[in-house]
Amino acid sequence: MGAQIEMDSNLANYVTRMSLRDDEILAELRNETARFPVAHAMLVMPEEAQFIALLARTIRATSALEVGTFTGYTTLCLARSLGAAGRVVTCDISEVWTRIAGRYWQRAGVRDRIDLRIGDAVETLSAILEADGPECFDLVFVDADKERSVHYYEQAITLTKPGGLVILDNTLFFGRVIDPEVQDAATVAIRELNRTVRDDTRVESSLLSIGDGVTIVRKRDH
Repeated sequence: MGAQIEMDSNLANYVTRMSLRDDEILAELRNETARFPVAHAMLVMPEEAQFIALLARTIRATSALEVGTFTGYTTLCLARSLGAAGRVVTCDISEVWTRIAGRYWQRAGVRDRIDLRIGDAVETLSAILEADGPECFDLVFVDADKERSVHYYEQAITLTKPGGLVILDNTLFFGRVIDPEVQDAATVAIRELNRTVRDDTRVESSLLSIGDGVTIVRKRDH
């Protein structure tokens, strides 16, 4: 049985060269975001965003929900993948970061596909459930504050259609999940999330060791 190889910087660069299909708008958005110190921890790897968009196309998604917008990189990739008739609802608490996002969505010609909701994400998701009912999205991507990860997961499962996908970011959390000495609230919450997904009979799932860990969850058909 083959073991996973160690990913050094040279091999990571090779993967990027062989995989990433970049363009000017995406590259400029990454470069602008990278000027901010928080970018290292908060910006999704471009290869991961491209992978999420590929998954959306694979399941022929026309509706997506994103929990945690930041500067809108993954939002942009998702909006493109859903096509002209698709919609992305994305929620964030920051007007500062999402103003950056809006400029790039406009440049890419997908602003009309994106419904940005500013406010507490738990409240936003509850409002969506009340207004639109359960099982109204083909795909949900969760990349928000980690302390409420299990709560977001439960809301996401409720809002996802049978056969749809829930994608959870940062599920290895900088490797802290395996260090018993690390007991901060965010790390403890990610450990609880990983156990919850593993034991959830409503779904099929796979935790992948790409980026900071990404878990792909498929909601089982009724």
